[in-house]
Amino acid sequence: MAEKKDFEVFLQGRKLPVCVLDEKWHKLFAIKGKPDHIAVLEERLNGFLQRQGELTTESRDLKKLKGRLMKNIVENMDGTHAENEGNISSKKLEEDKRLIEEINEKLADNDDELLELPRQIDGTNKELMLLTVEYCYEKLRINLAEAREITDWITQVRIDLKKNIIKKQNREINTRQIYAYMHDIFGADMMDVFDLDNDDVDMSIIETTQG
Repeated sequence: MAEKKDFEVFLQGRKLPVCVLDEKWHKLFAIKGKPDHIAVLEERLNGFLQRQGELTTESRDLKKLKGRLMKNIVENMDGTHAENEGNISSKKLEEDKRLIEEINEKLADNDDELLELPRQIDGTNKELMLLTVEYCYEKLRINLAEAREITDWITQVRIDLKKNIIKKQNREINTRQIYAYMHDIFGADMMDVFDLDNDDVDMSIIETTQG
């Protein structure tokens, strides 16, 4: 726990890359997919990022609309257009002012939320990063342990293979010796008869030395 605290202190004030925006982050989970606890945080972080984008776009559009409304108010107040004179002009001025007030309120709300969202994004992203690192190192431990097991298995197989090659060579040498001794003792004609009577024995590796 102490080491984790130290690590979190190390991260304070540091600009971290947003995990979900990095294609390579997603590739970390390409084989088995994301664990549930990581997928939940990913969805939450995506929600914050999407909301931030929506609010930024909405505020930009509202500011453009506010600019047009303010321009209309100035034109109406200056009486530059005949159609803006009298009651119609007064009603339009009041309506434009009301809309501007609503826009200002909405912009203020958006600004408050846009100030909070980076903290939410940063906090969720940091939590997601720590869980990702924990997941990856656990995966590394498993992979390395399995690799060591496979290495040990390969080493043992090589040892067994060498032993079996020597054993095979010894058996083949002994087989040829036995057959050669029988051939010398009983003679070629008798061995032909014995070979026919024991045709289940594979004679292909036997090298006879007939004189």
